[in-house]
Amino acid sequence: MAGINKVILVGNLGKDPVISTLESGVKKAAFSLATTESYTRDGQKFDNTEWHNIVFWRHLAEIAEKWLKKGSQVYIEGKIKTRKWTDQNGNDKYTTEIIGENMVMLGGKKETSPSEGNYSPSPSNDIPPVELDQSNDLPF
Repeated sequence: MAGINKVILVGNLGKDPVISTLESGVKKAAFSLATTESYTRDGQKFDNTEWHNIVFWRHLAEIAEKWLKKGSQVYIEGKIKTRKWTDQNGNDKYTTEIIGENMVMLGGKKETSPSEGNYSPSPSNDIPPVELDQSNDLPF
């Protein structure tokens, strides 16, 4: 039986997505996402924030480029992927990322227009949830 690699996150972008385009023309969006858990112990409230490295490919990357900004709240479904790479000193390093497969933009429309750069569309703005086409292999 095959294992399951499924992640569901709801959080806020820590910075604007970094967009890159591979030589093949495939777009990639990368950004950090903060998720915060709140709990109470002995009557005192605590917050625990985790930071996640998120990567979108193809159509999701194009949507991220157009609509997501620092502070945007999103729901993301994806899978965990750990990459091994070598730094400039020859040391092996590892990076764990969430490869986004589905994303829903949360939150409402802000009081500014898209041209002002602080626009976050609500799910009711005729922008459907987007799912990655699973028939294509990811380019890594």
